[in-house]
Amino acid sequence: MTTDLALEYIPRRMRELGYEDNYSMRFVHLVLQPSELRLIEASCEFFILVEEPAKVNIDSDMGIFDLSYSATNEQQYEHQGIIKVTNNGNAIANVRFIQVIPKNFIK
Repeated sequence: MTTDLALEYIPRRMRELGYEDNYSMRFVHLVLQPSELRLIEASCEFFILVEEPAKVNIDSDMGIFDLSYSATNEQQYEHQGIIKVTNNGNAIANVRFIQVIPKNFIK
């Protein structure tokens, strides 16, 4: 997913979930060392992957993104819950997300 597509997708997705315009966004750029595993706790927010990093595995409650994993028939760009981001390569990996944070409000 590109950044432009994500910025078009996010408002529709948030309306679909009942948040309307009650959310904020942050760009998150992870820099992972070779073989590094990074855990992100995102139970109250969403992380939208905006690039397709090579040799990186992203696993969350919502699914998996891993271009090298041939046993899946779907790559997930939206992640929530405990997100595990693993650099499976021998070089530094850059992983870019848009973090969507719903604001507390009464529906």
